[in-house]
Amino acid sequence: MHRGIDTTLLALTVTLVVVGFFIFTSASLGLLARDGASFGSVAFSQIVFGIIGGSIALFLTSAIHYRIWRKYAIYIFIATIAATLLVFVPGLGFSHGGATRWISLGSFTMQPAELLKIGFIIYTATWLSGMHKHLNEWKRGTLPFYSIVALVGVVMLAQPDTDTFLIMGAAATAMFITAGGKWSHVITIAVAGAALVVLLAFMRPYVMDRLTVFFDPTSDPQGAGWQINQSLIAVGSGELTGRGFGQSIQKFDYLPEPIGDSIFAVYAEEFGFIGSALLIFLFVTFSLRGYTIASQSSDLFGMLLVVGFITLIILQAFLNIAAMVGLAPLSGLPLPFISHGGTALLATLAAVGIVLNVSKYQRRFKK
Repeated sequence: MHRGIDTTLLALTVTLVVVGFFIFTSASLGLLARDGASFGSVAFSQIVFGIIGGSIALFLTSAIHYRIWRKYAIYIFIATIAATLLVFVPGLGFSHGGATRWISLGSFTMQPAELLKIGFIIYTATWLSGMHKHLNEWKRGTLPFYSIVALVGVVMLAQPDTDTFLIMGAAATAMFITAGGKWSHVITIAVAGAALVVLLAFMRPYVMDRLTVFFDPTSDPQGAGWQINQSLIAVGSGELTGRGFGQSIQKFDYLPEPIGDSIFAVYAEEFGFIGSALLIFLFVTFSLRGYTIASQSSDLFGMLLVVGFITLIILQAFLNIAAMVGLAPLSGLPLPFISHGGTALLATLAAVGIVLNVSKYQRRFKK
């Protein structure tokens, strides 16, 4: 049955984008006190590529029947993997903060992993919807599925982008369970995943530093613990109602990446506990509305698309917020709809557009 798009989810998305832009604008003022930082360039990227480009992407993907993505899933997946591998091409890819995650196209830069997220979810939904009758079998279901996840893991960990890979793997696992996969298989893989994280902690010092600081934020306050300590100061300074819009002190020379993964700390300082609770409420409502659309999808493919995209967005949001208040290890993940990143916002809005298209054809679905 054809219906209009889900106006509630659309309204929540627009609200998050608008609120996010004002938060981003305030946080960007912190760049004025930093050498080599340009408020104009980051604002241009956020507005032109993120908001305008993302709005166009949302409009287009919400107009394309979601089942068309299934027809071209393998090609989209391969293309987005190839695009992500371009970061390793000399002269095209470039590094920042010890990671090689970006490609430079003249004055324009982008993080192709954001496109890989979309390609990965589309292909995973396609594969799971075609193989769902065999997912309770280890050899025909679970192993091939996690081989697909591992393929993406090789690409992401080589950059390295451990945090993004972990949320992609978690979203894929949610889709696997939704499609009928066994919890016992998931637990087995989860144990193996935890072992991988421990191995990475010993192989990559920055992972070990994050875990150490998570358990003891005072262990290295001038080094690895600097960000979490400054974040907690910002959040605590906000108290109940905050200092007021634009009045954050920590965004000036104290918080690393005030427009990136630390942006929630800036927001909490300016709007306090009440403002923080309202933002979290928006994300919770967004996720609940998304999962409601999934539960009423007209087929399994549509359901899996929605579960994958909503889980990807909401898990990233809450891991970012949890890290800023010391409830999770620092991840470096940006806050969806809010943190700086034109490519990230464009890709997020494109994903929401696909979810909105699924909502056009929703009905109570029975497997």
